[in-house]
Amino acid sequence: MSNPILKRRSVRKFKDTPVSREMIDRLLEAAMAAPSACNKRPVDFYVISGEEKLHEISMCGRFTRMKAPLIIVVVGNLKRALPLEFSEYWIQDASAATQNILIEATALGLGSCWCGIHPQKRMVEKVRAALGLTDKEIPLSMIKLGYPDEFPQPHSGYDEKRVHFVE
Repeated sequence: MSNPILKRRSVRKFKDTPVSREMIDRLLEAAMAAPSACNKRPVDFYVISGEEKLHEISMCGRFTRMKAPLIIVVVGNLKRALPLEFSEYWIQDASAATQNILIEATALGLGSCWCGIHPQKRMVEKVRAALGLTDKEIPLSMIKLGYPDEFPQPHSGYDEKRVHFVE
């Protein structure tokens, strides 16, 4: 199975080995290649690798406490979001960017775990405070990244009972 989409699994145990700047740049390039509604690109990325900030961010949520050498927080920037009834398309844009990071991480031999932040209000506020974000910046996801120290078995999850063809 060479397809990184089908190989991608949530990894929760990482080696202490740092992720190189070159790999980080590739992850961010993949993130920014994601589709965006009307090409507004209302998404920013906070890359955390310092020991203290890694710990602080990891303690913001109940299911985010696993240790990893790198975290990327994907943030919706409402100053660049679409107006009116289209304003929440930032969530789809940030989700697509998050998924691209996960797939690229797998292709690079890294492990990753998508930890949701939004819409958990308390967690949003904790991450905002830790990163110094404004009320126009909403953290959507926290991606734990690093070299895996566990190897969950890949599977496709394909279930034809969930597929409905309509003509």
